[in-house]
Amino acid sequence: MTEKVLWVEKYRPATIDECVLPANIKKMFNQFVTKGESPNLLLSGGPGVGKTTIAKAMLEQMGCTYMVINASMYGNIDVLRTDIKRFATTMSLTGGRKYVILDEADYLNPQSTQPALRNFIEEFSDNCGFILTCNYPAKILKELRSRCTEVEFKVGGPDKMKLAKEFFETVKNILAAEHVEYDPKVVSALIVRYFPDFRRVLNELQGYSAVGLIDTGILTQVDDIAFEQLITHLHKRDFDGMRKWVAGNAAGDSTELFRRLFDTAVKYVEPTAIPQLVVTIGEYQYKAAFVADLEINTVACMTELMSDVAFKKVGA
Repeated sequence: MTEKVLWVEKYRPATIDECVLPANIKKMFNQFVTKGESPNLLLSGGPGVGKTTIAKAMLEQMGCTYMVINASMYGNIDVLRTDIKRFATTMSLTGGRKYVILDEADYLNPQSTQPALRNFIEEFSDNCGFILTCNYPAKILKELRSRCTEVEFKVGGPDKMKLAKEFFETVKNILAAEHVEYDPKVVSALIVRYFPDFRRVLNELQGYSAVGLIDTGILTQVDDIAFEQLITHLHKRDFDGMRKWVAGNAAGDSTELFRRLFDTAVKYVEPTAIPQLVVTIGEYQYKAAFVADLEINTVACMTELMSDVAFKKVGA
């Protein structure tokens, strides 16, 4: 067996109880295991929160045969008609119901693949179940959503601090197993920064562990790299990339982001476009004090900047 190199795979929870998730979600999935089968599911939430992990853990605990399809890469109608249909129509060697996990199902074409999948779910319901994961459930056709039990992976309130502490303990065990020296305050700061994107935290830590020490020096590097990723999205007018960046880095508080865009305007913005950037940031900074959803306000600001402001290519 090939040794897993990525920490996110090497240390992926094998059971539902090992997953770092709210108790009510784990209870629901444990009930599916007790019953020995799961309904068709639509699991929604931000990246890296554990949607696919808990789906795999549940199916492993039930001893089910299943396949995983990354819909963002292999979600075309041909894959549905060949690979998935072939899998769904054959009997499981274990004799139970089979399952298809469609990761990032919000990338499925709503004109062709999603309507076909809707019919597949009904046609093969006796032999095969479907588990869809997505970041944006609004991109899933309502006719498809109605055929699934929806589970939102949202962490807030008292769960947030509890799960962050739980994940911190998990991370410490991983770093110890990998013989990596670290500053607990730095690891804690990374978890707070990217929470609840656990995959992002582990990937960042693994990358910076290459030097064998994780200390305060990486925080500045992480900040710089992440910010330049945003500039690249704005330069390319990549709305989807920008939206995901905001969700993972500035969904709850845009103050620091707005200030950094202002402070680095000379470096990243064409000179003639700087006045427009300042005016736009000022308007949305004012709106941030009154809006109901800060993430939408920040995305709206970045969208306007993409449209009206000429950003330089990073490194140019």
